[in-house]
Amino acid sequence: MSFLNKLKEKFSKKEDKAVYLSGFQKAKNTFSDQLSEMEFSFNGVDEDFLEQLTIILLESDVGIETADLICEKLKEKANDYPSISFHWTMNFLIEIMKEVYEEYPDMDITFNDNGPTVILLEGVNGSGKTTTAAKLTHMYLKEGKSVALVAADTFRAGAIEQLAKWADRLGVPCIEGRENGDPSAAIVDGCRYAKENNIDILLCDTAGRLQNKSHLMNELSKMNRVSAKEIEGAPHNTWLILDATTGQNGLNQAEIFKESTNLTGIILTKMDGTAKGGIVLSIKQKLQLPVLYIGLGEHEEDLRPFDLDSYLYSISEGLDNEG
Repeated sequence: MSFLNKLKEKFSKKEDKAVYLSGFQKAKNTFSDQLSEMEFSFNGVDEDFLEQLTIILLESDVGIETADLICEKLKEKANDYPSISFHWTMNFLIEIMKEVYEEYPDMDITFNDNGPTVILLEGVNGSGKTTTAAKLTHMYLKEGKSVALVAADTFRAGAIEQLAKWADRLGVPCIEGRENGDPSAAIVDGCRYAKENNIDILLCDTAGRLQNKSHLMNELSKMNRVSAKEIEGAPHNTWLILDATTGQNGLNQAEIFKESTNLTGIILTKMDGTAKGGIVLSIKQKLQLPVLYIGLGEHEEDLRPFDLDSYLYSISEGLDNEG
């Protein structure tokens, strides 16, 4: 059985397949549909084919370095098959994309067995940080965990009020920082509340200002220090929220945050709103960080744990049809 058919078989058994297909529809239109059009002029994996493939990968926001790596691996693979068909070329392409993502092993999410698990959510304004905090809360509540929110984004107008409204709607406590106050003070209050009330998950919506990198580094470093003083091992996870529609600009933001703090994972929001699904591969190659969750819609249930096979099938749907 070909790689794409195996992928299709796995995908057919997934409970959230409809959410993935719908969420990656725009990305599929950019990637899979354009690749399918190349079949009519296909004469093997030659320079013309690789040049066109590179363009499609770049339009999907895979990034130049990752696109070159994929094309080089495909060229090497095709050398073993002088009369390779378009169908098998597509099989090898998607299989190579999987290998490229898996080149760097994923880190597991850390949970604290001896008290609250502290999760810092970082990201620039407009990335969907506050909404993602609410969606994560919904997900953990469904898993039977107790959750508290910390509104530590004290510098963005309305951020505290917005998170407090979400907390009220979800029926969870929200520890509010003081507007224009020290975000680390809110983190301390949140950690103490979580310990006193046996909270399982403490989600901290933190400030994300990039205007001054040294200021950001100092701010994030302080948040790490104060949480560690309150709860052993905290923060147990530090996740960067990236807006997928910003593409390579988002990747540049991620590199600054990675220099400033110990990131352990990425959450990609607004994935359903972009035609550039290749950003997932670019993130993994450049940052060597796992994509943990992806936002595939507006509803709380549309924040999905990232599944590599479901992702690959959703953006390549149709390529499994043997011509």
